[in-house]
Amino acid sequence: MSLDYPLRKCWMKRGHQKRWPAHTGPRTLVHLIGAYDWASDALHTLPVDRKASAEFIAFLEYVCLQVYPDDPLVLVMDNVAYHHSAPVQAMLSLLQPRVQVLWLPKYSPDLNPIERLWLHLKSTVYANRLYPSLAALLAAVEAFLSAQNAPDHPLRLVSAKSFR
Repeated sequence: MSLDYPLRKCWMKRGHQKRWPAHTGPRTLVHLIGAYDWASDALHTLPVDRKASAEFIAFLEYVCLQVYPDDPLVLVMDNVAYHHSAPVQAMLSLLQPRVQVLWLPKYSPDLNPIERLWLHLKSTVYANRLYPSLAALLAAVEAFLSAQNAPDHPLRLVSAKSFR
């Protein structure tokens, strides 16, 4: 049997590697910090450039001072390093009469209800998908997040009702 057919020219020689051009520009990252409102089944997110104390403080100001300016709040937080930083602890102490913090045990992301949403976001929007640009990916993420606050949207993950 002869192996002389057109695909033979595409094969690599033994000991050689195929090289693909890589993105050479600056790396652009967008992170989401989020809060899930158990009572109303609402999701509140803030896109940030990096996950650090200053960005988390901005998120606390957004949730505690803009979204729920007068309501008492219970924040369930995991043990990521910037949650325990001095600036974040100072901000939480300023909010303490109105905001109570419940710390999850270390290494237990399965106890945090919002982790289910991040997994649903990944599997629905960007796992095994290639977007032509970062703007297109961010538009898909934004559409997903707005669907989470729509009561009858098919992409909506109903978290609170499944736990009650």
